[in-house]
Amino acid sequence: MQKAVQTLEQYNQACSALADEYLEDLYKKIQSVYLADNRPWVLGYSGGKDSTATLQVVWSSLQKLPVSNLTKKIFVISSDTFVETPVIVNYINSTLDRINTAARAQNLPFEAHKVTPQPDNTFWVNLIGRGYPAPYSKFRWCTDRLKIEPANRFITEKITTHGEVVVVLGARRTESSTRAGQMDKRIKVREYLTRHSNLTNAWVFTPIEDWYTEEVWDYLLSVPSPWGNDNEELLTMYKNAQDGECPLVIDKSSPSCGNSRFGCWTCTVVAKDTSMTAMIDKGEQWLQPLLDFRDWLVTTQDPEGKKEIRDVRRRSGKIQYKEIDGIHKIIWGPYLLSFRQEILKRLLETQQALRENGPNPKEQLISREELLKIRQLWLFEEGDWRDSLPQIYKQVIGENLDTPKDDCSGLGGLEFQILQEVCAEHNLPVELLTQLFDAERRQHGMSRRSAIYNDINSILKKDWASRKEVLSKVGIII
Repeated sequence: MQKAVQTLEQYNQACSALADEYLEDLYKKIQSVYLADNRPWVLGYSGGKDSTATLQVVWSSLQKLPVSNLTKKIFVISSDTFVETPVIVNYINSTLDRINTAARAQNLPFEAHKVTPQPDNTFWVNLIGRGYPAPYSKFRWCTDRLKIEPANRFITEKITTHGEVVVVLGARRTESSTRAGQMDKRIKVREYLTRHSNLTNAWVFTPIEDWYTEEVWDYLLSVPSPWGNDNEELLTMYKNAQDGECPLVIDKSSPSCGNSRFGCWTCTVVAKDTSMTAMIDKGEQWLQPLLDFRDWLVTTQDPEGKKEIRDVRRRSGKIQYKEIDGIHKIIWGPYLLSFRQEILKRLLETQQALRENGPNPKEQLISREELLKIRQLWLFEEGDWRDSLPQIYKQVIGENLDTPKDDCSGLGGLEFQILQEVCAEHNLPVELLTQLFDAERRQHGMSRRSAIYNDINSILKKDWASRKEVLSKVGIII
């Protein structure tokens, strides 16, 4: 028995020695890549296990170098889509603060930043403001706007300043056969670097690309976080939800993160959000309103229900059809304004439920800036002369929304009612007249008004068949 125990101890010691030797070799590889040139690094950090392990091995590698050799920055960027699960938003914010504080204290060249979508291109501005349908596998409009563009914008800024950059990612071949195939397709430019798939003068470095999941966790649980996080807490977060994370997305080959602990709570690309369901089952019942809202959004993808909530015209103003097995079917346009109003109402009600039952009484699911942009789109693209958004906000939140006073230019609900009556009398589309009025409003007061002719021409070129005529053409009776 004693001999068996000694043998086990010797085995464990041998394994530990091998692991230490492997890590030292990995640290030397990272150091060699860092010291090889003056290109700064941009390291993608999602807060999940793979990106955390990647940041830790890079951090530990640089700790072993003389301060005089740490001559170039490592920018740690984390994507905030504004629709992250509230728990993750808090976790990421506190972690980025710790990274910056620890880097300064340890004289290391790390600098953490959040990257966010442009104010007029957020999830809610596109979904509620422009009427984009809830994302699905064949129309993942959210990935480009919320993840790829913000990250690439940051990387491009650094390329402009420094000429070239190295993008450091936590991608691993063993994540899936698809991931392995994508990594194998990359063009090598040096022993450890490959070309970025989209950005010129950007190179990709994946230091833990050959690690298995078990090795990632072994490393995180045996090597303390150098910036002061608790990796046991990270493990608990994974136990409370489906294992998975949403990495820094740099191209469209990345899969949906809808089932990920670190994905968007609004993700409708997956049929069921098993991650949020698991979190609720583990005791986070205050998240139930988020899941209920998300599940309701999924129902809008039902083909049978589209005739009730989608416009017959595309955003271009054109009515388009497709033929399937000899049958004409309509290619649906954006959500109708009436349905977007319902989405906003439900979203604000969800926000109120989180404020009342969650840990943050000031929880914000949609910002004032987004609300004002949506209001502007409704006023000038949808002819919402009743100015319905502030009314919805007051109805749900119980407070007035502070809005600019000059958006409506004097037109309102009474004017719209009169316009409806006149259009009905002369058999004219109300939308046509509202768009012509709005074109005039946009040009009002300008010294040069030549653009008004282009606006009028583009409006008149749109398809103005009535909704009833279009639906009857494809056999839909309303």
